[in-house]
Amino acid sequence: MSKPKPRRTPEGPAYQGRLLPHPEEEVVDQGLGFDLGTLHSRRRVLGLLGGAGGMAALAACGSGSTSANRASASASSSASAASSLTEIPDETNGPYPADGTNGVNVLDKDGIVRQDIRSSFGDSSTTAQGIPFTFELTVLDIVGGGEPMAGAAVYAWQCDRDGKYSLYSEGVESENYLRGVQVADSQGRVRFVSVFPACYPGRWPHVHFEVYPDLDSVTDYDKRLSTSQLAVPKKVCDTVFATAGYESSVANLAQLTLKTDNVFGDDGGVHQLAATTGSPEVGYTATLTVPIDTSTEPTGGDAPGGGGPEGGSGGGPGGQPPSGAPTGGQQ
Repeated sequence: MSKPKPRRTPEGPAYQGRLLPHPEEEVVDQGLGFDLGTLHSRRRVLGLLGGAGGMAALAACGSGSTSANRASASASSSASAASSLTEIPDETNGPYPADGTNGVNVLDKDGIVRQDIRSSFGDSSTTAQGIPFTFELTVLDIVGGGEPMAGAAVYAWQCDRDGKYSLYSEGVESENYLRGVQVADSQGRVRFVSVFPACYPGRWPHVHFEVYPDLDSVTDYDKRLSTSQLAVPKKVCDTVFATAGYESSVANLAQLTLKTDNVFGDDGGVHQLAATTGSPEVGYTATLTVPIDTSTEPTGGDAPGGGGPEGGSGGGPGGQPPSGAPTGGQQ
């Protein structure tokens, strides 16, 4: 039985004198409402399909076709969304990761899985001071059509208001504040409550993070999916650094731009610059989308030159955190 053909009209393709609701589809794929209209205008179809039973069969076929079309459209939409995503750039984890690649490892300690990372855990309860800063990362799987990576684990760490890194910098070697792990929710989101990071010589204000496939993988650095950094907008930095406690960051930021920073400089941080809102009075919230291509090997991580807690011989460009922090390569 040949397929019914629509007739071209000035208003668009039509069949049995009725315009097709979905002109891009065949007549048989116009949906249940159109099919029933065709049945009423062509009684002979009822005879061929067996009366009411035939109508039910046709309705089922129409519904199936519509569902298939919608599923196809959804798949196409997902593929299009994934193709528009750019993978978050892989970056160094710097000399102070505490992930086991440069001396100390905080990821196997009880208490590391937490949302509020302002205070140390374990043997210390020291709290890092500074303007409240909450940052939210949304992890997406490019290979999976841009779908959220629910269950992925994210380890994040940063310097404090003085530019010091816990577990490494002079005076805070026994602290582990501003470090923590979160597991992504069904939307691929993790959120950390922190303090606004300083700007120390040679580096734009930033937050480090590593993404792992799940929480069990966090203690095995070789299983990381991505190592990257979040950058904070200049306008926000200028406002925060004008407040008490951030005085040293003012001069340091004046020597930098995102284009001259040794990490973000290759593209000006265009894919790592977080959308940030708030004020010094209530704190700031930063959000960043983190697309990951799970089909490729991560190229970031591994502190350059082995810059370590004793000052080391970290090579490569970069600065060093102020106030007695150890030297190293890129932070």
